Amino acid sequence: MPHPDPGARPDADFLSATADRLAALPTVRAVALGGSRAQGTHRPDSDWDLAVYYRGPFDPADLRALGWPGEVSEVGDWGGGVFNGGAWLTVDGRRVDVHYRDLDVVEHELAEAERGRFRVEPLLFHLAGIPTYLIVAELALNRVLRGDLPRPPGYPEPLRRTAAEHWGGTARATLGYARANHAPQGRLTETAGALATAAAQAAHAVLAACGR
Repeated sequence: MPHPDPGARPDADFLSATADRLAALPTVRAVALGGSRAQGTHRPDSDWDLAVYYRGPFDPADLRALGWPGEVSEVGDWGGGVFNGGAWLTVDGRRVDVHYRDLDVVEHELAEAERGRFRVEPLLFHLAGIPTYLIVAELALNRVLRGDLPRPPGYPEPLRRTAAEHWGGTARATLGYARANHAPQGRLTETAGALATAAAQAAHAVLAACGR
């Protein structure tokens, strides 16, 4: 795990310089800070989550050309959905995650969320998958560093209903299947996996019902 160099520039200067370089990439229209550092809940060793919002074709080769060590994915390598790629980099001794955000997709999902519509897409490390309205939630929580981004006025009421119903239903179905099929056969791994997945689905349901 990289550690910040004691002689490195202060966080504010680092963030400003990094945002400037990302904002200068071709087709990038905005840069935002997300995660714990945007919400003020970070630890000193927390990484830096930055999103680049682009319009039109985005070429990860331009990001690689900045010369920061790390791994830069192609667009679509993370599944081709709303979370369509990104990079794990080290900048000034700090861990930086860069996420690609297609503005056309973001604006479409914002309009869908306002109508109570969304999809659930698979994403590594997320047991229950991710709802497409997550990129809308980012707009409400992230701190825009460069450019302009739409800011949702609040949690759409239609989405509160549909998301709570969907996630509650999938949680019950997941538990029901495990109870009827896996548990009686002693399939411990399948049962444990179903319980963990249902817990994540239920958490989504509760948060949606609360408008969070």
